[in-house]
Amino acid sequence: MIHMECEICGKPVSDNPKRTKIDGSVMIVCNECAKFGRIQKAPPKSKFIKTNKKGKKQQNTKKRNTREEPTEELIENYNTTIRNKRESKNWSREQLGQAINEKVSVITRIESGKMIPDIKLTKKLEKALDLTLLEKTGEIDLTQFQGSDSGKLTLGSIVKIKKK
Repeated sequence: MIHMECEICGKPVSDNPKRTKIDGSVMIVCNECAKFGRIQKAPPKSKFIKTNKKGKKQQNTKKRNTREEPTEELIENYNTTIRNKRESKNWSREQLGQAINEKVSVITRIESGKMIPDIKLTKKLEKALDLTLLEKTGEIDLTQFQGSDSGKLTLGSIVKIKKK
């Protein structure tokens, strides 16, 4: 029998672990923490199994694109910051769009918060509006957090869950 721990609270989950999607991340959690997200079905089997000349199955062994974690992050209130700066320059959305070579609909969606600009677009906005939208992200010092009863660090040791 495999003994697992809830990835949020750290409690042992040996009887019935739940695969739950919480804020876009699928985690193995206990029944108590499963209420914070949506329970997921078992992962599907891979459809991409190759067979070699002898008819034996081979797993698809393509290398995955391994990226480093980003060192810059978009500021929290980017949409209002962009709109306020554009308005302070007395520019219309059309003028800003021309300045950065983007469509007006893109500017509208960014300012309304319906679209998160990628790094390239963010840098164009920073340059045109003379403002800072990207902030440096540092490494989190995990030694300051206490682990669960077993001493292991879980997501629940670090994150504060907001009640809606």
